[in-house]
Amino acid sequence: MSFLSDAVSRIKASPTVAMTALAGELKAEGRDIIGLSAGEPDFDTPDNVRRAAVAAISSGKTRYTAPNGIIELRKAVCEKFYRENGLTYTPDQVLVSTGGKQILYNALMATLNPGDEVIVPAPYWVSYPDMVLLAGGTPVIVEAGIESGFKMSPDQLEAAITPKTKWLIFNSPSNPTGAGYSREELKGITDVLMRHPHVWLLSDDIYEHIVYAPFEFATPAAVEPGLMDRTLTMNGVSKAYAMTGWRIGYAGGPKELIKAMTTIQSQSTSNACSISQWAALEALTGPQDYIPTSRKAFERRRDLVVGLLNRCEGVVCPTPEGAFYVYPSIADLIGKTAPDGTKIETDEDFAKALLAAEGVAVVFGGAFGCSPNFRISYAEADEVLVDACERIGRFCASLK
Repeated sequence: MSFLSDAVSRIKASPTVAMTALAGELKAEGRDIIGLSAGEPDFDTPDNVRRAAVAAISSGKTRYTAPNGIIELRKAVCEKFYRENGLTYTPDQVLVSTGGKQILYNALMATLNPGDEVIVPAPYWVSYPDMVLLAGGTPVIVEAGIESGFKMSPDQLEAAITPKTKWLIFNSPSNPTGAGYSREELKGITDVLMRHPHVWLLSDDIYEHIVYAPFEFATPAAVEPGLMDRTLTMNGVSKAYAMTGWRIGYAGGPKELIKAMTTIQSQSTSNACSISQWAALEALTGPQDYIPTSRKAFERRRDLVVGLLNRCEGVVCPTPEGAFYVYPSIADLIGKTAPDGTKIETDEDFAKALLAAEGVAVVFGGAFGCSPNFRISYAEADEVLVDACERIGRFCASLK
């Protein structure tokens, strides 16, 4: 009999992390590998943020903090939510965690019981369903494919809700597609939730600042204030400020929920890194000129990659509204055969054969619950992206 828990058997390792690790191993062996699988800005953390971290170390701010985060940062989060999103929270309605992933984990662990259902629109970030399973809940997948712009409709949401539904996990702009819901589209979603008062909303706004005109970001609780008492709005500094390794996420929500999440955190990791918290405080309150500069670079890269991929035989690549991913369809390539004899029956076959033949690491669409597609992160230098797309085009042209 295995000594491992039933909970572990319900989940799998992150496919994005696995592909990134494989690409790293092949590169270390001397292979010419281009890794486009990691969801991570390639820019350095802004200078003022790094200086704040050094100052925190120098001044001895290296000890335990309150489990829910230093009061200075929680106040800054409240100010950020009000200033940028029109949401009003008090510091006791805010939790700071070790990355956005821990916010999700805490929320689901604090609220789910066996039999509870969580609606997860697909394509989804790979960790959403597994976190639900780990917490003992049941993920209910609602697929929104390329024909709908990768966006779930209000009718689809309505049809998925049952008396057992506890949460809707919502991500706009989305990982993996970059699809963003307009204010009008959000209103359609929130109208459905208003008709079902037992359903809570977990809004993952991590890509809030990486959006491209004419699209404008909005968060659900601001579109429908009537949802504030059952919405957890989460964000973080990882994507907007190129602080992935600093591991700081935060959320605002009802006091009872935040208190329960803090209890979970106090018995797991306790506080997030104290130095990272002081750095995050500077990120939120200091100069914001990094954001438009990086956004402009990401937009240029988006347009470059979309244009190049749409020239590849059998590839259809929509233009995303935000984030730094594209999610092209390869429906026309399924059933073909690679030069080494590999039959491309799934998008996973495509990703593995592409890596073997051309040394380009992407993540297959099945990992995100919507196939046949693959995800590219265009958080790389322009010349690297051009090289990668040329290799992808060469591989696609070789399929027979």
